[in-house]
Amino acid sequence: MKVAIYGQYYQNSTEPIIKDIFLFFNSNNVEMVIEENFLKMLYEKQLINAEYNTFSSTTSLDDSFEMLISIGGDGTILRAATLVRDSGVPILGINAGRLGFLATVQKEKIDSFLQFVVDKNYTISERTLLSLTCEPKNDAIAELNFAMNEVTISRKDTTSMITVETHLNNEYLTSYWADGLIISTPTGSTGYSLSCGGPLLTPDVKSLVITPIAPHNLTARPLVIPDDTEVKLRVSGRDDQYLVSLDSRVASVKNESILTIKKTNFKIKMVEIPGETFLKTLRNKLLWGEDKRN
Repeated sequence: MKVAIYGQYYQNSTEPIIKDIFLFFNSNNVEMVIEENFLKMLYEKQLINAEYNTFSSTTSLDDSFEMLISIGGDGTILRAATLVRDSGVPILGINAGRLGFLATVQKEKIDSFLQFVVDKNYTISERTLLSLTCEPKNDAIAELNFAMNEVTISRKDTTSMITVETHLNNEYLTSYWADGLIISTPTGSTGYSLSCGGPLLTPDVKSLVITPIAPHNLTARPLVIPDDTEVKLRVSGRDDQYLVSLDSRVASVKNESILTIKKTNFKIKMVEIPGETFLKTLRNKLLWGEDKRN
């Protein structure tokens, strides 16, 4: 078995996790290929000293990999998705952060969960992604032009609201006068969209959510649309530019540019370990307001 390893380093929370993972996989003869920058950091922190093969881009990931292990939080998984892209390599998130809607494996149970990996006792949850194109072309979003959580439009360098003219499948919907607009996938419905009043969607729902950010018109509400809808946006405002973010990647875009958002032709595969499902996470994190894991 061969797995890719990618992660972020937090001294107080990831060092024990990293040591446990390497110890378990080495004792079970699992080949580990480490993301190049992450391996350099592990050497610098003297967490490991053995030599490992590395990868640095999507072209290095192929079907010889059982999965990619992401060590960190949900943000780490979003960055891992930019490496995986359309390779089809599944991602397993080990949670070293605070939130864990994507990184569901808890550090207290790493050995038992990794045994599921070795035994291939897990399922795959496919997650919809959004693509973004800009006219005229914007080099900042030309290559990594997809998002797993959401595409967000927001004002820049001003306290004034922006106007977001919105079309669905080339039919005019409305012009939102707001601080911004979020186009969210079901995966992203637990993130920024939720904090702005958007609905929760389970990962398998074939829908997207349009959520205005602090709209001036109090009748503007989040809207659920089919995930095969093409969304076109044209933004105007007092500033010459506004911000577009794809998950955590941010770019400046000129006013009056045309943004086209639609579902990508590939999905990200998330590994689900028995007993660690989205619904269990939802119960623990949201419905009760605290983590009640046993």
